[in-house]
Amino acid sequence: MLPVFTSAEMRALDARAIRELGIPGPRLMEAAGTGAARLIARRFGPLRGRRVAILCGKGNNGGDGFVVARRLRAVGARVDVFLVGRRVEVRGDAADALRRYSGRVTEVVSEAGLDAVERAVSAARVVVDALLGTGVDGMVRGLGASAIARLNHAAGVAGDMSVPGTPPVSPRVPVVALDLPSGLSADGGDLTGPTVRATLTATFAGHKRALLLEPAGSWAGEVVVVPIGLPAGEAERDVTTFLLEEVDARGALARRPVDAHKGQFGHLLVVAGSRGKTGAAALAARAALRSGAGLVTVASPASQQPIIATLGAEHMTHALPETAAGALAKAALGPIRELAATMDAVALGPGLSLHPEAQALARALVAELPRPMVVDADALSALAGHLDMLSGAPGPRVLTPHPGEMARMLGMTIAEIQSDRIEITRAFAVKHRVWLVLKGARSAVAAPDGRVWINPTGNPGMAKGGSGDVLTGMVGAFLARGLTPAAALQAAVYFHGLAGDLGRVEQGEEGLLASDIVEAIPRALAPAP
Repeated sequence: MLPVFTSAEMRALDARAIRELGIPGPRLMEAAGTGAARLIARRFGPLRGRRVAILCGKGNNGGDGFVVARRLRAVGARVDVFLVGRRVEVRGDAADALRRYSGRVTEVVSEAGLDAVERAVSAARVVVDALLGTGVDGMVRGLGASAIARLNHAAGVAGDMSVPGTPPVSPRVPVVALDLPSGLSADGGDLTGPTVRATLTATFAGHKRALLLEPAGSWAGEVVVVPIGLPAGEAERDVTTFLLEEVDARGALARRPVDAHKGQFGHLLVVAGSRGKTGAAALAARAALRSGAGLVTVASPASQQPIIATLGAEHMTHALPETAAGALAKAALGPIRELAATMDAVALGPGLSLHPEAQALARALVAELPRPMVVDADALSALAGHLDMLSGAPGPRVLTPHPGEMARMLGMTIAEIQSDRIEITRAFAVKHRVWLVLKGARSAVAAPDGRVWINPTGNPGMAKGGSGDVLTGMVGAFLARGLTPAAALQAAVYFHGLAGDLGRVEQGEEGLLASDIVEAIPRALAPAP
């Protein structure tokens, strides 16, 4: 897994590298700029005789840009360097990098000076954005804002970058941002003002949060982490947010022994379904089986049990007491207790309904069952106003809300949830001692100890009814197979998204269905040949 930094954490890392590790600031800047230059030459080369426009600010991001300029000039590129500001205003390590660059640097101190910038960008093979990086505090204004707007215009970016929700349009001229596209705040996902639209972002030491949150992340293009010369493992120190990698998810799944039998891979109890919502129960059950669970039993209202049984040949079913509306009755508590005593894990919630008795039943099961449990959908709604019961639950609880369900549980708006996904997820998991995945683009997975993992897989085609039920089945299967909650969640969210990506290849985003995701799970889980 890869570290994901806030701006404060990145500053602390730089300070620690200088103070404790004895790595001078200029050497860190040299490593960053050199690594970025190599990446640019590799992706957009050969650059000998080709024009490269580099826009630098007065801070350390500009210093990185001066190093890139020196390195690209050394391989024969025709480099046009523009400094938005005056040379005498450049300080510290950036000033040292500027002194070491022997080529021409054009100072841009007025709007008129941006005409030359626009001409250089239009004629360039590649453009380098070294204006601000992580040094943004609020909306960019003045000459910096104008420089961003002129860069975007000359690079062929359509639309107003300051308007949140504007669809990203790739630049006609490739734009490489150093560390972070200028205009983005390192810590948030909102577009607060003029922002560079990058083709590629060379980010230093590790990801910044903005690169993994939307809509900000869409303006970063492809993101590549460039090392800055730190010893192995040093970047991860004191960081509590990480980006999942395939090796993290795949490492949780051991190869099946030759003499394997179904009893070795767990028995999952799925408590789900109600009148009109039997499909959710069947999707969760099939996803669990596709995820390797040895056995799956669906416990549902008696009138719905025959329907759920016909929706899958491989899962077993159990009829439970129901209300007149076809939802589970509170009287189902005893039978479910008996069933769960023979199971390895429980999945609760898909299609359960909002009937008062079903909601009361869900609360009782969360509070009483000693088995590992994944709680989703209507069972999450049952927890609103009753969150205190979570910390006293007798077994691990894994919650999988989408932003609307999270908002209901916390009494917040969806916009408030989306504005600070990582920290809201972290705070909830810590306070209530649960494992939590906040679903959506780049789902956030949080542990009770405050660690958060960001999932990189998945696509917009998965925004369909039933996709969450598939994830519930996958989490339940991995819990039943004996994985820890951390391993179960990491594997489930990663492979759920990967299955969606594989399904998109065949069905496209518009036509992708939850059942397509289920059927792609085996390919997602299959190890590379």
